[in-house]
Amino acid sequence: MLTKVDKKPVAAKTATPNTPQYMPGFGNDFETESLPGALPQGQNSPQKCNYGLYAEQLSGSPFTAPRGTNERSWLYRIRPSVRHTRRFSNAKYAEWKSAPCLDDHSLPLGQLRWDPVPAPKKKQNFIAGIRTMTTAGDAQTQVGMAAHVYTFNQDMDDDYFFNADGELLIVPQVGTLRVFTEMGIMDVEPLEICVVPRGMMFKVSRLGEGDVWRGYICENYGAKFTLPDRGPIGANCLANPRDFKTPVAAYEDKETKCRVTVKWCGKFYVTEIGHSPLDVVAWHGNYAPYKYDLRTFSPVGAILFDHPDPSIFTVMTAPSGEEGTANVDFVIFPPRWMVAEHTFRPPWYHRNIMSEFMGLIHGQYDAKEKGFVPGGMSLHNMMLPHGPDAMGFEKASNVELKPVKLESTMAFMFETRFPQQLTKFAAELETLQDDYLDCWDGLDRKFDGTPGIK
Repeated sequence: MLTKVDKKPVAAKTATPNTPQYMPGFGNDFETESLPGALPQGQNSPQKCNYGLYAEQLSGSPFTAPRGTNERSWLYRIRPSVRHTRRFSNAKYAEWKSAPCLDDHSLPLGQLRWDPVPAPKKKQNFIAGIRTMTTAGDAQTQVGMAAHVYTFNQDMDDDYFFNADGELLIVPQVGTLRVFTEMGIMDVEPLEICVVPRGMMFKVSRLGEGDVWRGYICENYGAKFTLPDRGPIGANCLANPRDFKTPVAAYEDKETKCRVTVKWCGKFYVTEIGHSPLDVVAWHGNYAPYKYDLRTFSPVGAILFDHPDPSIFTVMTAPSGEEGTANVDFVIFPPRWMVAEHTFRPPWYHRNIMSEFMGLIHGQYDAKEKGFVPGGMSLHNMMLPHGPDAMGFEKASNVELKPVKLESTMAFMFETRFPQQLTKFAAELETLQDDYLDCWDGLDRKFDGTPGIK
């Protein structure tokens, strides 16, 4: 596949971005080139590369990591990346926080819920529009995560970014994104997600019409996302590897004033260069960006009685050092059939050692009858009780138990083994619902000491 993107280069040649194309598979070893013969064959680093390109390796794991977790790609680019960072100066993104973050705010512990973050009042691009809601763990020791929201209304154009602290899982809620990375272009619409690996340069533009582009981000400081083991489920269902799409090589050849911003150990730095850093003409390897359509998730569940644990809806997991205990799980609640007999079908009331940051992409979540709206968020930290609201409980307790299909819905969770610390921005956000706890009013005593179901 030949893909080249030019934008206002010094020479009098211009082009517009082609429709992105993709290669299927999760964690595969891919190879792709934008110009014929740009990819060396039989070796990684020839004495001289075709087209005058430079060869370099991008490693997402230590060199000696086991084969199953070893992540690296070879890039063949117009300039080596040492030319894409010059002398740095300090930069500031005040509302993008990193763990550990113990912001000073007066909001006490509790179950929390927010309406959508308001649209920006001035022009701002994707990076400037990121606001941190929670942090967990420690970015400097590569443990834990942060949950962010973004709102923006301006393309990055000549601004570029890379995050040395973790990979970014981006979940659009309003508006389609064009995510142009070093290794290719991804168009990502609501009900799709994408992942940009740690250390990879990219920029984000808007596609389509609208006043605001909005969504969620999980910044994963720990081991990269992978697919969960299916155990007795077997070889199929949940998120199938073939439905993950990695972009083919694409490059941007322009020599204009550009700016690269870096996030490193929770701080931001900026450098000025005279060209685009998205200049990879060919690459091969398994350290690459990818996207996934949430509508291809194949849910499994109870087909006789009881509601299964929410872990059955895990799309991807980032493991920790303890088996079966995730640094981060990305979980969705998609359209599905509810058929269980003599069963309370929504999620049950529970307390959990894991901490849950939840968002709603569209539709209605089955455990909440009102108040949880698309673009909204909730936080249920470890060991704090939560579950269906009073209206949802009454409805599910008395409804006729015939097969019902939940349609037009998509909620998700960023779930982590670590407590999620609330930022000052989240604590003081104007859309915080002061009355969220009232949703459980009405769950009154029904016990009277006499036998029988009440």
